[in-house]
Amino acid sequence: MKKLFLFFALFLTTLGTQAQQRWQQHIDYEMDVMVDAQNFTYKGQQKMVYTNHSPDTLRKVFIHLYYNAFQPNSEMDIRLQTIADPDERMVKTFKVAEKTIKESKIKDLKPTEIGFLKLSNISQDGLPVVANVHETIAEITLATPLLPQQKTTFQLNFEGQVPVMIRRAGRNSAEGVALSMAQWYPKMAEYDFEGWHPDPYIGREFHGVWGNFDVKITIGKEYMLGGTGYLQNKNEIGKGYQDEGIILKKLPKKQKTLTWHFIAPQVHDFTWAADKDFIHDKIIGENGVELHFLYKNNPEIIEKWKALQPKTAQLLSYFNTHIGTYPYKQYSIIQGGDGGMEYAMCTLITGKRSLPSLVGVTAHEMAHSWFQHVLAFNESKHSWMDEGFTSYISDAAMYELMPPKEKLVNIFEDSYKGYIKLAKSGKEQSLTTHSDRYTYNNAYGNAAYSKGTVFLSQLGYVIGNENLSKTLKRFYKEFKFKHPNPNDFKRTAEKVSGAVLDWYLIDFAQTTNTIDYAIQAVTETENQTQVSLKRIGLMPMPLDILVKYTNGTQAYYHIPNPLMRWVKPNPYPALAWNIQKGWDWGKPTYELLIPSPKTTIQSITIDPQGFMADVNKENNEVLLN
Repeated sequence: MKKLFLFFALFLTTLGTQAQQRWQQHIDYEMDVMVDAQNFTYKGQQKMVYTNHSPDTLRKVFIHLYYNAFQPNSEMDIRLQTIADPDERMVKTFKVAEKTIKESKIKDLKPTEIGFLKLSNISQDGLPVVANVHETIAEITLATPLLPQQKTTFQLNFEGQVPVMIRRAGRNSAEGVALSMAQWYPKMAEYDFEGWHPDPYIGREFHGVWGNFDVKITIGKEYMLGGTGYLQNKNEIGKGYQDEGIILKKLPKKQKTLTWHFIAPQVHDFTWAADKDFIHDKIIGENGVELHFLYKNNPEIIEKWKALQPKTAQLLSYFNTHIGTYPYKQYSIIQGGDGGMEYAMCTLITGKRSLPSLVGVTAHEMAHSWFQHVLAFNESKHSWMDEGFTSYISDAAMYELMPPKEKLVNIFEDSYKGYIKLAKSGKEQSLTTHSDRYTYNNAYGNAAYSKGTVFLSQLGYVIGNENLSKTLKRFYKEFKFKHPNPNDFKRTAEKVSGAVLDWYLIDFAQTTNTIDYAIQAVTETENQTQVSLKRIGLMPMPLDILVKYTNGTQAYYHIPNPLMRWVKPNPYPALAWNIQKGWDWGKPTYELLIPSPKTTIQSITIDPQGFMADVNKENNEVLLN
């Protein structure tokens, strides 16, 4: 009987553990692609083995066909024509009768300039199926429903045309890179605990299924390639990829093409770029990670790209230390695209930059590898986590690697300014807004990048920077390869610090409530100084108030936020830390008593270092003597 009891106890414990685990769908891609670089077209065969780890029976799947967005009258095209502030990279600007006109670059594309991706001969486990295609999404009703914990195999042919360079992917970039091949293949949409995510492509963010890629790309032998994955046939390719001791295979003189064979394990995307004039350099970074650099043979940029390389190794080390270990053995920085964009195991960036700009864009896009390509948020829904967390850590890295001439108290000051400008503009939308649904491009940028950065920096003010650092590391360790969401991060911060932080996530990320505290009056009573404070904004915060005395001494008065059920430790060990009673949110005013005469106080300042995103700092300080 005792053994039976232990068996059932173990069984129930196992069920509880399994319930806490987060399932992930999985896909294995095999692709064999023939590229006609002269005509910017390609044809391929694709095999997808899709495993359903969900508890649900699937009766349909969705496939992204991103290149179909680059066609006149597509949703992306119409969005460019109707949004008030279209992406400058995607429009043509000219003047008519002193009026500035901005036109979509997609609107007038010719048939030979558009992008497209077409599917044919689709089958599921040998049975034919039909794709119902609507612009960038193909919906396939399964021949046989896919049961939980089962897998199915899709096979298909695809044909694509690379669009002229308009956004991220395309041919003949402004800097002369022949092919920037991002989002170029039929890509399975993600299915998770929230359901399917078949988001149409209108120029913003992505979400993908974890999987393994086996990709063969056949292209003219004069082209150099770089991108996602480990090159499998180095002895056939050469071009700087071969390892020491490998004897290069001699190719027939009449052979006009080379086949590049890449394997990429546990990624949710596959990107590559190609050009006839690429220089390829390689250095070894921390933990034996190969760092590849592919850039145009242009005398104007070569010296800067050489100088970028040791900085990239330093960035790898910084992110390993401050987030967690990079899990792959390769990362490539490739000239291409239209600015800077992160991809699995690589980035495409424009290369004609100053060295600080080159290092800065590399820092940002490389940091995405930890957040977008290992943690892999659904950036369509939570772009602020991807862009904001990436901006936070890359700004911190740049401050250490290439510090400014003058030391900054708050190295994220520009992000605070961007967010506060947005909050005052009347154009702010909640961070819960889907990336495609922002009314203004500028509002999206300041929300995702600036407010997302402030979310982390300000959290350091709330729970202490040491706790924030521990939170980032624990979050990465526990949620890599799991597509975490905002609540996962909040819960991690709570576990690390001991504070209750639901209020912080709700107010700052799920509303447009603002922070605004004011010093209304300072009066003296019986050798005490009474400071009358008011909460004007709707968002509550704990307050750090610095009191400077006329004799040169200083002290902090900390007013806890009772919603936290926790009080942070002294972040300023060299100064007195006077913890006061909490300030309840339902009470808009608060009286702070300082046990010193008013005549001995020089100034009183709320959050003097500026880590709290108070939208009106003019009422945060009073000068007395």
